[in-house]
Amino acid sequence: MNTVKIGNIEFGGGRLVLMAGPCVLEGYERSLMIGRRTKEIAERLNIPYIFKASFDKANRSSIKSYRGPGLVDGLKILSDIKRELNVPIVTDIHESCQAEPVAEVVDILQIPAFLCRQTDLLVAAAKTGKVVNVKKAQFLSARDMINVVEKLRASGTEKILLTERGTSFGYNNLVVDMRGLPIMRGFNCPVIFDGTHSVQLPGGAGTSSGGQREFVEYLVRAAVAVGVDGLFLEVHDNPAEGLSDGANMIPLDKLEKILSSALKIQGALI
Repeated sequence: MNTVKIGNIEFGGGRLVLMAGPCVLEGYERSLMIGRRTKEIAERLNIPYIFKASFDKANRSSIKSYRGPGLVDGLKILSDIKRELNVPIVTDIHESCQAEPVAEVVDILQIPAFLCRQTDLLVAAAKTGKVVNVKKAQFLSARDMINVVEKLRASGTEKILLTERGTSFGYNNLVVDMRGLPIMRGFNCPVIFDGTHSVQLPGGAGTSSGGQREFVEYLVRAAVAVGVDGLFLEVHDNPAEGLSDGANMIPLDKLEKILSSALKIQGALI
């Protein structure tokens, strides 16, 4: 397994790494509060923590949906959170022109699932020298992701993470094929499991996506039992008030229980 390092955090070294935060930045104060509470939980459980949030959700279902503060204001918020919490940051990019300015602030550039085959976007992300986390598209098999990996490697990087987030199963529904986790790890890349987007019901609420957060903990347990190098979870102090993906975000008061179970399962496998 090729390990990927960010400071003293290592993916693929045997410890679970947590990427967690709100789906989208909801202003500085609330985003920071969510990040601070998540960090406290991670520290209690001795899990390396990376803050996640999007500055722009460019693939929302409706033109009327909240997208985020945008590039300039969003990077300022992310920079301030990074300094305040002293943790690495991961955020999405949607266009190749965003790669360089975003890389000046964050530690991991994330490629959204819908865009994971966009060659120019992958090349631009790879050339920044930052770690690149690619979400597997809902319409691709795990084996198809080798082509994504080869695009990144041909562009000069081995700092590659792959994230499983479910596969389309008819309209407005996703399922997780757990076989995909060892398949993608077979590409010599650390693999992350996105427990919250995997229970999303894309477009299931008409002008927004629905979700079934009650199943997150079960899928997380299963993924850790199969073998993953990190967990990606969207969390919120009050998901009902969340401005994006509220239906599948985990309430902060449920996070510690989910992570504790995951650690017990991982410990039983060692």
